[in-house]
Amino acid sequence: MKSAFATVDIGLLKRFDKPGPGYTSYPTAPLFSAEHDKKRFEVDLIRNNDENTTPISLYVHIPFCDTLCYFCGCTTVITRNRGHISEYLLTLKKEIDRLAHYVGKKRLVTQMHWGGGTPSYLSPAEIEDLSSFLRGRFRFAPDAEISVEIEPRGLTFDHLKAFREGGANRISIGVQDFDQRVQEAVHRVRPEKDTVDVIQWAGSLGINSINVDLIYGLPLQTLETFQDTLKRVIRLSPNRIAVFNFAYVPWMKAHQKLIHPENLPSPETKLRLLKATIETLSSAGYEYIGMGHFAKPDDELAIAQKEKTLHRNFQGYSTRAGADLFGLGMSAISHFGDVYAQNAKTLPQYYEAIQNGQFAASVGYKMTRDDIIRKYVIMRLMCDLEVVKSDVEEWFDISFDEYFDESLGQVSEFIRLDLVRNTLDKISIVGAGRLLLRNIAMCFDAYVNRTPKGKPLFSRTV
Repeated sequence: MKSAFATVDIGLLKRFDKPGPGYTSYPTAPLFSAEHDKKRFEVDLIRNNDENTTPISLYVHIPFCDTLCYFCGCTTVITRNRGHISEYLLTLKKEIDRLAHYVGKKRLVTQMHWGGGTPSYLSPAEIEDLSSFLRGRFRFAPDAEISVEIEPRGLTFDHLKAFREGGANRISIGVQDFDQRVQEAVHRVRPEKDTVDVIQWAGSLGINSINVDLIYGLPLQTLETFQDTLKRVIRLSPNRIAVFNFAYVPWMKAHQKLIHPENLPSPETKLRLLKATIETLSSAGYEYIGMGHFAKPDDELAIAQKEKTLHRNFQGYSTRAGADLFGLGMSAISHFGDVYAQNAKTLPQYYEAIQNGQFAASVGYKMTRDDIIRKYVIMRLMCDLEVVKSDVEEWFDISFDEYFDESLGQVSEFIRLDLVRNTLDKISIVGAGRLLLRNIAMCFDAYVNRTPKGKPLFSRTV
């Protein structure tokens, strides 16, 4: 694998660098519509829970931050008023109670993720209280994976201890870049020591699975400065490293206008940053999973990919497949059965729905049979780096080559460049094709060319 990536052709990456979905879902969020609102969500939830024993994955969105990071693409609320947080937690508990009434304790929670915003912006007492409340409403599996997004700034040992006592066994630390000039340019300044402290505290508490998030393409980044960040992260020796392509979308995220466009790396530099990232981390012993994710060979993520049990959801790659996802909080997304549903994206709309005894779903989508088939193919390509045609034919009663005749025509360009192989029984991604997973998956997407014209809806694929 190292040799394949060591000879990555920058020109090749340039050729395929265009806006495209990240495929944390299929169909993707731009297709969600208001037809699938809170009333439809309740009907679908009742239908889904009828004698259902499918495991549960919970996502809890804590939107609050005390300062604005200019690069952020998340749904956040910037405040230093603790009263706002208390009001949100009271409303969130009402939503949890309502969901638990429909789902009940016969189904096991096998995975939970605290996202944001900044989950650690809650006080230790608030973390303990919310953890206890959730465990009082749902039945957690003894080996449930409970992960938390961590912002090192302002975090104390007591915060991490509260998460651990609530069952957290995996943390993801938002580093983004260690270079101070870059940090100042994106309004997110904090010393490396804060990250070192978090990792040491986590180890002392028995949290042994640690991910570090980085972003390439931020303002003032250079090849030299980012390689220095990579080397400093390698010294910290996290189990996983996720390196994301900065999505500069000021027409969607107005606060990104605070970034000076002239300070952004050129497209050529971004590609060199990506190439250097893959080479540096691979040389340090990390395995490239795909979509900017790296893991040590003995990490569950790397093992799951080898064993073909890897999964992909709205939090990225996951080792816990087959669970129904229920999102709690403002903007949170649920996916169960053939239904997607997203909560209201503003606090007033979210509060109004929950206070009126309703669910907060504002948009959603009901999958067709074709969606389900294509989702399976896309997810297997993204996770296994191959799709077995006979599996698809057996499970969906179709002829793979006939059903995907148009898609295979689009894949032919990647086959010609030795990035994909098409045999009698498999479509396989090979060599540098791993760097173009999104582009290859787009060949099997029935909607990618039907999205509204105008400003791009997706980040660039490379």
